Amino acid sequence: MIKTYIIEDEQPTLEAILVILNTNCKNVQVVGASDNVANAMDDIQKYKPELVLADINISGGTSFDIFENLDNINFKLIFITAFEEYALKAIKFAAIDYLVKPIDPLELIEAVQKAAQSIEKENTQVMLQSLLLNLGSKEKKFEQIVLKTSESIYLVNVKDITHIEADGSYTKFYFNDGRKIMVSKVIKEYDEMLSDSGFLRVHQSHMINLGFIDRFEKHDGGYVVLKDETIVPVSYRKKESLLNILENIGKSSA
Repeated sequence: MIKTYIIEDEQPTLEAILVILNTNCKNVQVVGASDNVANAMDDIQKYKPELVLADINISGGTSFDIFENLDNINFKLIFITAFEEYALKAIKFAAIDYLVKPIDPLELIEAVQKAAQSIEKENTQVMLQSLLLNLGSKEKKFEQIVLKTSESIYLVNVKDITHIEADGSYTKFYFNDGRKIMVSKVIKEYDEMLSDSGFLRVHQSHMINLGFIDRFEKHDGGYVVLKDETIVPVSYRKKESLLNILENIGKSSA
């Protein structure tokens, strides 16, 4: 049985979650629930749940206040929220699961089943570290992203990524120190996440960090050369937008 704790201050939502779990998730044991920061902190330390379902805005603050003050976070976490777009994007960067209100029963069941498979493998503390850092950024820029492989969870600086390459249903990240990390997500997900963080998808299979461009070569259809001499192809339909960006960068630095 997966010991589960719920942090939710809307009674109808809490009751709906309990009905869904009791009816469909027989491997889940709800050990407690709370609608406020203080009680939730005490209960989590008391019951030591393996899974926590947490609304973000609750009585007395936010669930972030709880997690920031816990000495050891060794449970799987799923956020349940109607929070604003910026926070949801930060949650994606941290690779933490979330559900948006109103709760879809099938999505909740799927999220709990997924959590059951990963409870022993994932380090929530690392992912929360990334989330809290990004949410605290004064410039509203995401500084870190969590990359999960079958063996490890990496907390990396976004600015250190030079380019990203699709490999079927996998995506490979390249770094300025020569490292490579391959994750089992499609490149489209990272295109949506990183488009506001200085990255441009220049090809169906390639994204680049604009800060690592050395030059654009016009022959052979056009391609980008990065500062480490890596060559990245540019598709015909992406060439114009790339050249416009490079032109604007040139004007701003002139």
